[in-house]
Amino acid sequence: MDKVEAFFSEWVIKHRLLVVLVTLLLVGAGANGLRYLSFDNDFRAFFGEDNPDLVAFNNLEETYVKSDNVFIVVAPKQGDIFQPTLLSVIEELTTDAWQMPYSRRVDSIQNFQNSYADEDDLIVENLYEDTASLDDVAIARIKDVALNDPLLVKRMVSPDGRVTAVNITIEFPDVDKTRELQSVISYSRELVEAYKQKHPDVDFYLTGVSFLNNAFVEAGQNDIRTLVPLSFLMILVFLFLLLRSFSAVFVVMLVIIFSDMVALGLAGYVGIQLSPASTSSTQMIMILAVANSVHMLVAFIFSVQHNVPKLEALSESVRVNLQPIFLTSITTMIGFLGLNFSEVPPFNDLGNIVAMGVFVALCLSLTFLPALMSYLPVKVKQEEDPSVRFLNKFSYFVIKHYRIFLIVVGSSVLLAACLVSLNKAEDQFLKYFDETVQFRTDSDFANETLGGLYQVMYSFPAENEGAISEPEYLKNLDKFNQWIKSQPETVNTYVLTDTMRRLNKNMHDDNADWYVLPEGRELAAQYLLLYEMSLPYGLDLNNQVNVNKSATRMVVGVEEMTTVELLQFEDRVQAWLSENVPASMQTAGSGPLMMFSHIAGKNIKGMLFGSVLALILISFILIFVLRSFKIGIISLVPNLAPIIFGFGLWGLVYAQVSMGLAIVASMTLGIVVDDTVHFLSKYLRAKREKGLSTEDSITYAFTHVGKALIVSSIVLCAGFGILMLSPFALNSDTAQLTVWVIIFALIADFLLLPALLLKFDKDIS
Repeated sequence: MDKVEAFFSEWVIKHRLLVVLVTLLLVGAGANGLRYLSFDNDFRAFFGEDNPDLVAFNNLEETYVKSDNVFIVVAPKQGDIFQPTLLSVIEELTTDAWQMPYSRRVDSIQNFQNSYADEDDLIVENLYEDTASLDDVAIARIKDVALNDPLLVKRMVSPDGRVTAVNITIEFPDVDKTRELQSVISYSRELVEAYKQKHPDVDFYLTGVSFLNNAFVEAGQNDIRTLVPLSFLMILVFLFLLLRSFSAVFVVMLVIIFSDMVALGLAGYVGIQLSPASTSSTQMIMILAVANSVHMLVAFIFSVQHNVPKLEALSESVRVNLQPIFLTSITTMIGFLGLNFSEVPPFNDLGNIVAMGVFVALCLSLTFLPALMSYLPVKVKQEEDPSVRFLNKFSYFVIKHYRIFLIVVGSSVLLAACLVSLNKAEDQFLKYFDETVQFRTDSDFANETLGGLYQVMYSFPAENEGAISEPEYLKNLDKFNQWIKSQPETVNTYVLTDTMRRLNKNMHDDNADWYVLPEGRELAAQYLLLYEMSLPYGLDLNNQVNVNKSATRMVVGVEEMTTVELLQFEDRVQAWLSENVPASMQTAGSGPLMMFSHIAGKNIKGMLFGSVLALILISFILIFVLRSFKIGIISLVPNLAPIIFGFGLWGLVYAQVSMGLAIVASMTLGIVVDDTVHFLSKYLRAKREKGLSTEDSITYAFTHVGKALIVSSIVLCAGFGILMLSPFALNSDTAQLTVWVIIFALIADFLLLPALLLKFDKDIS
């Protein structure tokens, strides 16, 4: 191995011009793939194509109507909505909403298909029209219907009548998803802005599935526009303050840029689409690319400070860092490739993109960096670095008190391991966005005032075509509706039986005593046919009834819940259905809320397996490369301790582990191994090449790699610290926990690892 290191280091410096030129050509070829890179703007991107919950949801949408919608909430600043001016605004907004691109249906209290009897005729018409002609009696009638019809109250109008909404169902052609979504978002925002200008006494809020998708898009794009440049600048500033060399910072800057360009270009070539969860790969590559470069440059500057000629110093830096940089890059790649065991495709993409970036950074730091550095001026004072003197003294302190550190740090790890159990796998997908995101604030307002923004959908099959009119089917459906409405989590329901009750009452001269389900199949079928024939275009029953009338859809609006609470709610629903309705009507809850609830638990299980597999692979690699079973086993402790510390502290402070945090164990495992490998590499080099004792080898490792570990840790914390500013919780929470783990990793390698070596490697020569 020593001969390979020496040959490679000499070859790089000898052919440095060729190395620079070939690098530029390869980077250009790789970066060409950037033009194929695109952004996935659909929340469905979080689910694999074969995900059973996505398949069920797609089938539901194909049977009824698409769930994509724009939900415009209208809230007067004074009074309720039952004022002529407000009713006029709603009527006008309902009309304008039909002009929205790809609109399939528009629902509001204005065009609610109200039915009533006129002698022997069934009249079905908009709840109101021509607001200017409405008198007090008409407005009172409108208010009575709106606040009492179960299909409207707590769904399209608040119980106190102060807030209402216009819901636009969107059916995208899916030819150009990005352009189509942006056209809907732009029209909605321009429409609402125009109404705000026209009606300053009314507040308008925008939410819905289309705005959820857009929030995902904007979260990722905003991070790229703001946090990536800020992170890049922060890294460069820290590097200059710590390395004190413009040339060194310039070369690292190129390594960062090239690593990102090639990784994202390769992602474009293989057809990866970026999403909010994978856009952070840009920053992660940027941060991780610095670590290798720092080790190369610190070793190079150290040699120059000791009067070693520039080219010789560069060659020596390549030689001593070849093994640890190669090893740390491989382990980092394994950690990120472990994300492929995640049930969330964007996390798979994140892992693959970062792994490609780390590989590119590995190649660049060992070839391009020293080659280009050889042509650049380097001004370094010929003096001992003050940090080396400090680290020398610090090593003596650690060696002297290693038993205390072994007990204190070891006990802390055990305590943290106990605290890990406080974590619960819970998620609230709307809270992926913090309150600075307009979508979040608008959605919170809609949920607080109207309720039922969170929905679970059920498609209840009947035994055959047309069988939804069977009295037994309707009774079972109604029985379930009454039960689920009695549950504390339920806000409202949207179900066919409420319409059937109203029609039966209408056909009996609007006698309230007849607000019950029709008793015969033929009668129910006639009511349904008569009602459907009276409905205007675009307001049919396709959102509730399938084409051949063999199934109906029920929408249950629920309170805001965590994923665990929702799954417990669904378990209760399934238990009730299994005991109270025929097997032919058994069905499972579906919808975006339910999909995110299921994916959270599956993701944690997948990532647990991926993390264990990554740990096993990394352990075997360390044992093989370090050529010591004992050292390989010892290295496991400082590699696992930071992750235990991180999740233990998270359990103590937050306790809620979201879908994004599940990837941190595998991701950080590859990162924290870097510090351990570099420390052990220098430690073993001192023992094997220089014949030093365990104590002196520890001091050698501190003085020769300690500064690089501190610098790289500071840069890593600064980079991930910037990512903590992201308004997208999947990124900010992941970054926060990662920063904690990196800090604990440095502590473990400076205090726990030397103590373990002194305890268990005392006799190795």
